[in-house]
Amino acid sequence: MKTTLNIDETVMAELKRAAARQGRTMSDLVETALRNLLAAQKKPAALAPLPTFRSGGALVDITDRDALYQAMEGR
Repeated sequence: MKTTLNIDETVMAELKRAAARQGRTMSDLVETALRNLLAAQKKPAALAPLPTFRSGGALVDITDRDALYQAMEGR
């Protein structure tokens, strides 16, 4: 597909030199750069869920202040 872009003169000069050095076309370099830019902006995959485990339940009712103190003191 053909399109028209307005590119800064210094960027265009660098693009021409890079294309000549690499033996590639300017269109190829621009397309590759755009693909890389767009790929970098994609959302990362969803994170794996965190592992779960059975803890055996609560050893003390934390709303019971006396029971909590006794558990903390090792009684």
